[in-house]
Parts: sequence; C-alpha cells; structure tokens
Amino acid sequence: MTKQTTFPLISGHPSLDLVNTEIVRRGKRHDLLVSEKEMQAWLEDMRNNSPYWYWNDTLSKEIEMRGVKILDTLLAMRVILRKNFEDIAEQRVITKDFISFLEAVIEKAPLTYKVIDNKLLPIPVGEIEDGLASLVALDVLTLMEDSKLRALKRCANPDCVLLFIDETGRRKWCSMKICGNRKKAQVHQQRKSR
Repeated sequence: MTKQTTFPLISGHPSLDLVNTEIVRRGKRHDLLVSEKEMQAWLEDMRNNSPYWYWNDTLSKEIEMRGVKILDTLLAMRVILRKNFEDIAEQRVITKDFISFLEAVIEKAPLTYKVIDNKLLPIPVGEIEDGLASLVALDVLTLMEDSKLRALKRCANPDCVLLFIDETGRRKWCSMKICGNRKKAQVHQQRKSR
C-alpha cells in the first residue's frame, strides 16, 4: 500500500531511497534530511511504503527521543552508500570493504524475525539508530544476493543525482514524473520553436 510521500521513493528499496534523499533542483544539490523533523518524515514514509519496515508506538517514541543520533547515523551511512552505489552504477566491482562495512552495521544490531500480519519481518535488536542502519544494510546485502545491483543506474538527466534499479534494461529516467516529463517537454518545445 503506497501512500503519498514528499521524498522520491522511486526504488522501493530503503538503501536507495536513503541515497535519494539528496536531489538536484534548479542546478543545486539539496539535502532532504537536514533536520530531525525531516528524518522522522522520511522514516514515516519508509514505514508506510515498505512492506519490511515495521515498528510500534514504543519504537516511534524512541525515534523521537534519539532523533539527532539517528539522523547522524543515517547521514553517515548515506555518504558511504552513495559513493559505493555510484561506483556500482559505473560498472565498478563491489568491494570487500563495502561488504565488510555492511556486515559490521548489522553486527551492531543483529536481526531477529517476527510474524506480523502474516509476514515474516526483520526486527533489529539494539539501539534504534543501529537498528535502522541494520535494516538499510540488510537491504543492500539482499540486493547484492539477488544480483539486482548489477542493474543499478543513474538517471539519464545529467543534472539529476537519483539512482534506480533498471531490471528491464530500457529505463532511462529516475522517474517519468521527475525527469522524464521534463525531457519530453523540452524536446516538444524545441520542435515547436523550429
């Protein structure tokens, strides 16, 4: 059940959606996670749009109490993910250091599993900031295991920094709503002005 979001949740994967919290508008890079409030909104969007992110009211209160620590953890992780994802999108080999980093993140908050609403969901054990980072790391490792990172691409718009997985081999844009329609409108205007 996908709900309306203010973030470009174009991938369906928490790790890519975290990286995609940096966008370009009017030629300038913007960070969508500059405050605890924005981080909490992103987490709520992830909770509402990802079938594998679950937390109860107790965890929601913990997120509010440890907001600065969570934000710092997610931003530090985003830096490492962006660098490695951009390398992967450029067809570079996934490094052992990157895999070791992801494994170490999960070791800080190992996962247990619970059946909730007839779904088996990973539940991190540990501090909330480590737990959220653990879920992101699990997502990356799952993408690796499923060989989906081989299909990781950058948007064809040179001004866009969003990344996505192209399993069809034909997708060019991060999203038709974001960059695809802009390009179509630009081409239409160029034809019209001739």
